[in-house]
Amino acid sequence: MPFDAPETVHADLAACRGLLAGGSKSFAAAARLLPRRIAEPATALYAFCRIADDLIDEGGGAAGMEELTARLDGIYAGEPAAHPADRAFARVVARFAIPRALPEALLEGLAWDAEGRQCPDEPALEAYAARVAAAVGAIMTLLMGVRAPAALARACDLGVAMQYTNIARDVGEDARNGRLYLPHDWLRAEGIEPRDFLAAPAFSPALGRVVARLLRQADLLYRRAESGVALLPRDCRAGIGAARLIYAEIGRQVERQGLDSVARRAVVPRHRKLRLMARSLGLPAPRAADIAAPPLPGTDFLVRAVEAMPEEAAPWPAGGFRDRLLWAVDLFGRLDNATAMTVRTT
Repeated sequence: MPFDAPETVHADLAACRGLLAGGSKSFAAAARLLPRRIAEPATALYAFCRIADDLIDEGGGAAGMEELTARLDGIYAGEPAAHPADRAFARVVARFAIPRALPEALLEGLAWDAEGRQCPDEPALEAYAARVAAAVGAIMTLLMGVRAPAALARACDLGVAMQYTNIARDVGEDARNGRLYLPHDWLRAEGIEPRDFLAAPAFSPALGRVVARLLRQADLLYRRAESGVALLPRDCRAGIGAARLIYAEIGRQVERQGLDSVARRAVVPRHRKLRLMARSLGLPAPRAADIAAPPLPGTDFLVRAVEAMPEEAAPWPAGGFRDRLLWAVDLFGRLDNATAMTVRTT
């Protein structure tokens, strides 16, 4: 049976939903927030990401990447491997004209994680965030039928900002797992030797200043990303705007806890999330200067990859928003219990 036969399409999508429900509850809930025309291809994307993450973790960075590169070869040749996630993602790639550079960047970022790569400076941190988060943001923008460079640049800003927030929130948890994403030169400027911190993670005012610096960088990007929300389809704006506001609020919660993300993990209370969701229904008018800002140096290659493949995706039927907003209450109540996979994109 051809991989694009209707029976195969439905079966593959059901299998992808099962993958997310069993291994990534945040992604499964997030899909309920989006219009169906976007939620279905997003489910295929995240299922493939889940398979890729497992392969790299289990097979090691190099071995896993070799297999995934071969699987991407098949996907982009229209001859995907006999796996529901591969077949579903192959259909998404063809349907939305997704440049190969985008999923390749994501896979590279996952391999960097498996290798335990650290960030000697801010450009290295930006490059990492571009791969594990901005690449997903760029693909999601294409799934929404938007290919304008300005919208892609702002989506990448949002992805990087979210990843910076994740890092600021999870300093202690990451360190106890042998990972350190804070730039080494920032740490050393505050008198902290990265190797010593990993050996015995502990909060100090000096570490707090590094975390505060990272949150300031994230806030600059959240502000720019806010203007990009207006460039998205109307029925996608509130969901993306809510995600932006709630992630930025995680940073505020870290600050309320004295910037100590070693001893405890910041959690945004449910009532505050609901207020932020309500705010997302009326975001301010976009600022021309923010919309026109160039992409970050670390994400420019993602925007250029889409510009080099400018085919427009035809629109899918729009869905209602009311039910998605109700599901969002559940979504943001579950974000704080994200799995290891969701650290990269949620």
